[in-house]
Amino acid sequence: MSTEANKALVRRFYAEGVHNPALFDELLAPTYVLHFPGRPPIAGIEGAKQLMVAYSTAFPDLQLTTEGMVAEGDKVAIRNTWRGTHQGVFQGLPATGKHVVFTGSDIFHIEGGKIAEQWADLDALGLMQQLGAIPPMG
Repeated sequence: MSTEANKALVRRFYAEGVHNPALFDELLAPTYVLHFPGRPPIAGIEGAKQLMVAYSTAFPDLQLTTEGMVAEGDKVAIRNTWRGTHQGVFQGLPATGKHVVFTGSDIFHIEGGKIAEQWADLDALGLMQQLGAIPPMG
């Protein structure tokens, strides 16, 4: 696939997949692996669906703005800003009704027209501070 086709795949993953994880069957390779810092990898499409459902249930109005995207060969890197309102349980924290804004960067590896691997890095500390689960620094 061309770098433009790879970028279009990643755009679709975010534009449509965030609120429709069933689409992951089409977009992700059966051997898909998601890497998050500080936690074991999530292997497989079902694990990815569960994670996205957890986010979209906790933040049903979750939206993202892509701040930048680059691609080379079979890799796509993207930087996003996420916005949403905490309306459901998130990592054991009951809904707060707070509006949050947090950033994330991802690197995707594309194989055979599908996302095979993803390295995700989001501002989890900032998110949890905004929700009041962790006191602000300083």
